[in-house]
Amino acid sequence: MRQLDELVEIILDYVRRDYTDYAIMINGEWGSGKTYFWENKVKNKIETLELNGKRYKTIYMSLYGISNLEEISKKLFMETTQLMNKSVKKFVDSRAGTTIPEYAKTGFDMANLFGVSQWNDKIDYGKLLNVEDKVLCFDDLERANVDVIDVLGYINNFVEHDHIKTIIICNEKELANKLKNSNVEMKTFIATYILDKEGKIGKNDKLEKPMVEMIQDKVEYIFDKANDYERIKEKLIGETFEYIPEFSYIINGLLMRYELNPELMQFLRKNTGLIISTFNKTGTRNLRILKHALNDFQKVFENVKKAMPNVEDDILKSLLIFTIAVSFEIKAGKVTKNRFTDISSNEEYKLILTASDNKRDAKKFYLKEFDNNYYFNAKYTYRFFKFVEIYVRTRIFDMKIFKQEMDEIEKLTNKSNLPSYKRILYEEYWKIPDIEFEKVVYDTLDAVRTGKLELIEYLKLFIYFNYFTKKGLIREDINSLKNQFMAGMNLASIRASYYSNIEEYLADLKVLEMDAIVEEVFAYFYIINNQLKDKMNKEYADILFGDMSTKTDKFFNELTTKYKNIPVFAYYDPYMLFEKMLRIPNQDIVTLKEIIIDRFENEELGKEEVRNIATLKQAIDEYISAKVKTVKIVLLDEFSDAMEEIIEKYKKELK
Repeated sequence: MRQLDELVEIILDYVRRDYTDYAIMINGEWGSGKTYFWENKVKNKIETLELNGKRYKTIYMSLYGISNLEEISKKLFMETTQLMNKSVKKFVDSRAGTTIPEYAKTGFDMANLFGVSQWNDKIDYGKLLNVEDKVLCFDDLERANVDVIDVLGYINNFVEHDHIKTIIICNEKELANKLKNSNVEMKTFIATYILDKEGKIGKNDKLEKPMVEMIQDKVEYIFDKANDYERIKEKLIGETFEYIPEFSYIINGLLMRYELNPELMQFLRKNTGLIISTFNKTGTRNLRILKHALNDFQKVFENVKKAMPNVEDDILKSLLIFTIAVSFEIKAGKVTKNRFTDISSNEEYKLILTASDNKRDAKKFYLKEFDNNYYFNAKYTYRFFKFVEIYVRTRIFDMKIFKQEMDEIEKLTNKSNLPSYKRILYEEYWKIPDIEFEKVVYDTLDAVRTGKLELIEYLKLFIYFNYFTKKGLIREDINSLKNQFMAGMNLASIRASYYSNIEEYLADLKVLEMDAIVEEVFAYFYIINNQLKDKMNKEYADILFGDMSTKTDKFFNELTTKYKNIPVFAYYDPYMLFEKMLRIPNQDIVTLKEIIIDRFENEELGKEEVRNIATLKQAIDEYISAKVKTVKIVLLDEFSDAMEEIIEKYKKELK
């Protein structure tokens, strides 16, 4: 909470100052709780301030959907009239006054609607509205349907002329996208027309650069709204603060709404860590989507508990993860809504994950990425719930599909129906009757040899079988068992995915002995798992760099977020990377250089990637050695120099 408390104090200090001619801005992602922060942490603190015998009042206004400046004036006038109704009556009666400040002029048209059109420029609007003790808060700046430059100019009247304390809440990332992407077709048409008139798009002429790049440059030159925004922001905004929410605090607040359902409340409280970790894996800070996901889970939880009162905790945990994950994947626009529509069951979901490796199979690659992200090991055997996916996507709770899935889950979790190897994995082995034990062991070994288990399940089972052998419960030679397990692991690895964390899965086995032969099986598992990691990272690199030339914005965004800690440069051919560098605009070479420099601040990442970076530098040096100087050649030369500094830092790894 310390960071948010410090931000509150900064805002209060701004309000306390006698004289200010600037506003302050709070910047943060959509749905991250900025408005909640204002309503619950800032507003009341401001309204308890008493300076020079006066109490401050706050006026909050969302600019969402505002289509003209007059709408802002009307809303402001209505807010101030509600606050000052006695003063309005008094001044309507007195018809006295001398000056009209800028703040009051914005409400003049609205005054006519209130029957005070007889007022003239001698009315003292300053006394009428008492602006000195008001603090304005404008939210959702990027969602206004008015030109942002006009809105900021409008707000500047309050700040510069009347020195009203003003706070602007926005998402500058989305604001930048809005400025860049507004009226794209019109801008492109005008830029193309001008280039044609300038004779730069002649049919028989050799173009000085690709046409797309020429048009983009011309658009930026003519319609440079971003620079206009920066200029007025520099004039209006004194300080900008990044709003980084304290998730644990806000999530605790979200959970309070379930107080009327003690069983649900207890479950959510107990699994707060799971909620936060799943939320973090979404890669966003959108608490609004999380709130909706938890609301959806309430309905899911209540129906599941009604259908299966003794449902296992692991099923509920997996349902919680899946509900949050699917909500973010769909509602945050990470995937199209139909990504999950033709997956009918948990079994089909698992079959797709284990299908033949086809890198062009986008669905399979996405589902593997989804599964690896949200389910980091195979602890939850049920990881796809069709009724939840339909509910999140369509808002229809399909009771027929719900009942079908509950019946399947009940069969799966009914221990009398469990496969033999799962009885050893998930039951206490001493609860298996003596008359059944030998058959359970035989059936389990059959599943082991045929590769039917999840790769990580081989570890846990082998620890048990090693223990059984030592206790004389199994008479088969331990080395023969080891070879059978390793052969089964080879078969299972064909359809397996990389496991990023096995410690939690094996946490309950600490009481069993880990000897040399168990460690040998573990070492074999790690060899296979590292191969799976290499395979996964290679797929990641192919997907990422595939977008480098054609979807540059997406490439840079994912390189700095999704793949920030994945060594993709170590898994992509540096010569192919260099060829792509030659095809991207000059400014993107600079961006790539800066990103690589930042990446190599992470030493573990740098150790893995430095060898390919050295090869990339060599390719660049060979290319530019005999080339005539152009802007691109100079930028490549500077890129090479920057890579040289990185290589020098990591020269031990290269040796």
